[in-house]
Amino acid sequence: MVALYILENQIQNKFAVVMETPWSGIRLGLGFNSKLLSNVEFLSVGVATHQALTKPQQQIVAQLNCYFGNPYHQFDIVLDLRGTAFQLRVWNALRLIPAGTTLSYGELAERLGSSARAVGNACRVNKFPVLVPCHRVVAKSGLGGFMGQRNGHELSIKRCLLQHEQALDGA
Repeated sequence: MVALYILENQIQNKFAVVMETPWSGIRLGLGFNSKLLSNVEFLSVGVATHQALTKPQQQIVAQLNCYFGNPYHQFDIVLDLRGTAFQLRVWNALRLIPAGTTLSYGELAERLGSSARAVGNACRVNKFPVLVPCHRVVAKSGLGGFMGQRNGHELSIKRCLLQHEQALDGA
């Protein structure tokens, strides 16, 4: 019981906001550096929600809820993006992939003059899933990975996002 309390405290301290998603068993944790969003993480439903307290937090939650209602919602959120020059190039390219479409790791790599593995590595360290839509990048055959995993709960989240955007038919 003590370990669960400590874990819950660590999660609450890490995220200023923990919000519901429309998918059973999935919540989003939102971290902030001052007024800027610093990270987004998928959490299990067992993590207690924590409401947005500040106006910037409330605006970001409202935009995410708009996306949950309409997958074509265009985000207007300033992100605290930090990474290598290459990672920033990949993440900016991800933001240009429209909802309802996917690219393979190889196709995105070709656009960037890089390799599929390097694109996958940049996707893996993306701190802003949904907002920087790495879920829209798939393997040549199949879904590929998501959040550094090639199966399990993480891949089911990717599947939910792609189905929400109608980029995946019942897979």
